[in-house]
Order: sequence, then C-alpha cells, then structure tokens
Amino acid sequence: MKEGLKIAIGADHAGFEYKQGIIEGLTTEEVKDFGTYSSASVDYPDFAHPVASAVESGEFDFGILICGSGNGVAITANKHQGIRAAICWNEELAERARSHNNANILCLPARHIPLDLAKRIVEIFFSTEFEGGRHANRVDKIAC
Repeated sequence: MKEGLKIAIGADHAGFEYKQGIIEGLTTEEVKDFGTYSSASVDYPDFAHPVASAVESGEFDFGILICGSGNGVAITANKHQGIRAAICWNEELAERARSHNNANILCLPARHIPLDLAKRIVEIFFSTEFEGGRHANRVDKIAC
C-alpha cells in the first residue's frame, strides 16, 4: 500500500468485524472510522453516505465500505458524483476496479468472503494504479 493515503472506512452491522480487522491491517497513517461501532443492527446508508462524502470532497483519497453483500453500500455510495464504488470479492476484481475503472471506494461483501481474502483485496486495491489511456476516456463518461 502506498504511504500517506487518507482512507475513510465504514460498515454496517454485517461488516463490523471485518472493518475492525481491516483497520488493524492498514499501514497508512490516516484512517477515519465512520462506524458502525458494534454488531448491533443499523442501516448501511448511515455509514455509506459519510464515507462517500469524505472521498467526494477530497478530504480522503479512498474509502472502504463493508456490508453483508457489498451491494447496499455500493448503491448508496454511487449516488454521489465523483464516486466510483466497486464491489470486489476476489483479487482480480480489485485490480481491475482500480486499473480500469479508477474506483475510489472499495465495497466488500462480508457474508461472502473470508476476512483474510478481504484483507488481500484491500492490499491489491490500494497498491494498484489507474492505467489511464483508453480507460480514462470511459471513466470520464461516467458522471451525469
């Protein structure tokens, strides 16, 4: 992982334990935990919107969102202009989300992958550069 990255992270109750494990493994100096702070049932938009807003504003370079399927947090985050939230459940998807789509929020499906795989996905996502070129043309067409 590149040094100096500012990462915003959030999860609902289904992703709480994964969030804690991922935070422990992050090597960047600045990580802000937007919650949730327990495994008590909560609504994922309450955490996805603040993370997406923090990345959208430029306060943070990237975000990580975790829920049971990854779908709820991805749908919510992608409502924000300038956010490209990608659900990744394997290493190849994480690499492509960054290299081809310039994704800036990683969404993880806690109920469908083991924590050790989630940690590897995080590492790949944050160590992969956007390729630009023909991919930049496509990414530039995403925003409404």
